Amino acid sequence: MLNRLSPSLRYTLIVALGGFIFGFDASVISGAIGFIDLAFGLSDWQQGFVVSSPTLGALIAMCCAGAVSDAIGRRKTLIIIAALYLVSALASALSVNYWMLVSARFLGGMAFCSLLIAPVYIAEISAPENRGKMVSVNQLNIVTGLALSYFSNYAFLQLSGSDAQWVSDLGISDNCWRYMLGLEMIPAAIWLVLLFKVPRSPRWLMLKNRQAEAGQVVRKLFSHEQAERQLAAMSQLSENKHWRWRQRLGFLVAPRMRFPLIVGLILGVSQQITGINVIFFYAPTIFEHSGVGTDAAFMQAIWIGLINIVFTIIAMVTIDRWGRKPLLVTGLCGVMLSMAICSWGFKQATYELSSVEVAEISLGDPALGTQLVPLTGKAFSSDVSFKQSLINALGQEQYSQHQRVLLSKGINMNAPVVLFGLLAFVASYAMSLGPVMWAMLAEIFPNQSRALAISVVGVVNSLSSFLVQFLFPWELMNLGAAVTFASYGIFALISLVLVVKLFPETKGRSLEQISEGL
Repeated sequence: MLNRLSPSLRYTLIVALGGFIFGFDASVISGAIGFIDLAFGLSDWQQGFVVSSPTLGALIAMCCAGAVSDAIGRRKTLIIIAALYLVSALASALSVNYWMLVSARFLGGMAFCSLLIAPVYIAEISAPENRGKMVSVNQLNIVTGLALSYFSNYAFLQLSGSDAQWVSDLGISDNCWRYMLGLEMIPAAIWLVLLFKVPRSPRWLMLKNRQAEAGQVVRKLFSHEQAERQLAAMSQLSENKHWRWRQRLGFLVAPRMRFPLIVGLILGVSQQITGINVIFFYAPTIFEHSGVGTDAAFMQAIWIGLINIVFTIIAMVTIDRWGRKPLLVTGLCGVMLSMAICSWGFKQATYELSSVEVAEISLGDPALGTQLVPLTGKAFSSDVSFKQSLINALGQEQYSQHQRVLLSKGINMNAPVVLFGLLAFVASYAMSLGPVMWAMLAEIFPNQSRALAISVVGVVNSLSSFLVQFLFPWELMNLGAAVTFASYGIFALISLVLVVKLFPETKGRSLEQISEGL
């Protein structure tokens, strides 16, 4: 079926499969973390590190991803990345302790630099008039992988409670989190094989002074007329000659690079500091804090995945029609308002364990019920004070083992309001910061420094993501959900002001024209 598509779209779909694997890898932990917590007895900081360790790996890999892709090519770099995903998934599923799991996820996180290399490759094989859509295919695959991880997590959760003999024989009942993490091996292996079928990037070949090969690839990708236009655009600037790594590094700090780097860094920080990966990676945890229970929390997380796909498709349809900046402005307004709704929803919540609820808990664990007697009938207006009182009464270990049921029993709030706020947040992000950032990063930097500049932005993006993910369990415990979500809304407001005042529009222009105009 792939052979019936245009060559440019066919290779885009293959390369963008890495986005699917990233989305699955990054968000599958949302369902597994609760079981991992019970298996390894994690503290808040350890739980945060299990979730965020891939981003730390990405932070390190992105420091050199651009230089590596410039040295050996986009395709070879992507092949290495696919192999990292495969090894990481296998090691994660087989982890026997906390440190082995963190190391395996750190290794997989190094493959997250596919977020930089895949959009660069896709932009370099796309025509200007549909480049935004083509780059957004990668983002669509990311959100599809994210949604599928929620479905697979829910499926394994249901299987783990099944009485079927084969479920017990395969160890799903006791180790469903291993299957959640290990399922990634299938798409990773498929991607690794398919990557050997894609050609080298023509613009990378130009940078290596391999004009004849570049011409062959361009003529394979486009019609005769389109190919000649592309070759003319790539050849007209003297910049397209081969530059040594030191020259590209020097150009990165040149005056003409200041504005593109400022735009890129604003995008990189804004995409993460508004809290998107907290929603994706901790979705069941957040829903459990709203009192809906474990099964319902997993099911509601699926809605996040579906909404994400729908609004990413809307962005793909409109990004080359409306432009990048209007989508960013609209989306950031939505992020700001939706986070305000979530904050208000948690602010209105109250917490109390009635005698009936304590009696229900005592049926499964009489000793636990006895320890909860001093808190029976005592009302709390803050999730922080409620959780701290539970820890004082039960101890940290007991609280960690039973926090899900205690929160679901004790909370009294309008859970649909929080669900609406989270879904509105995901919709707003999916049509703006999600796809637009990668499209603009692949456009705003000159050809000879594109991969290196995107690496710089990727490092900042990964650092922001790591800090947001790592701190979230601590923030939830010590600041509370209302304050945490309010802070994301404030960051969205700051980002909105910067986008309105500083950002250019890049739709419909060749990569060379954009770099000349900034």
